[in-house]
Amino acid sequence: MKLRSVLTALALVLGALFAPGVGVLTGATDAHAVTKISHATATSMFRSSGITWSSSGGCSDRNNPTCTSFEQLNLASAKGAQTLKSASGCALNITGGTETGHAGGTYSHWNGYKLDYSKYTCIGNYIKNTFTYIGVRGDGAPQWKSGSGNIYADEGNHWDVTYYNCGGC
Repeated sequence: MKLRSVLTALALVLGALFAPGVGVLTGATDAHAVTKISHATATSMFRSSGITWSSSGGCSDRNNPTCTSFEQLNLASAKGAQTLKSASGCALNITGGTETGHAGGTYSHWNGYKLDYSKYTCIGNYIKNTFTYIGVRGDGAPQWKSGSGNIYADEGNHWDVTYYNCGGC
């Protein structure tokens, strides 16, 4: 009888620890538990998948808005890029990461949830033909939502993608 009580208590604790939306130590709500990665880890992942990246400043300093940095990128965002590359079969070039200079907010570039991609015909056709059109964002950008819930916004000269997860990796 005592063992059953201990196991029940353990199950409740583990359930609370791993429940979506609950902080592990504080119990505070947090929409997604995230793992942050370094710029070096991200570039290694991207290189291994054939994903390129570029910056107008030719640099990777997170505190310089002309750079493209992946410092403090969410692991799910990096995996999401790999999933997009693999699923689409298209060339993929990242032009914006976690560097300063983008709009703020919880699900922002700075917080590791967003990546910007060059607009190529192949990737644009893949997004528009595979994902569900969900209307325009507040700033007028048309948006598509993947089956996993990630949001792809056409900002005119690039794709702005919000990764809530790895896209089915």
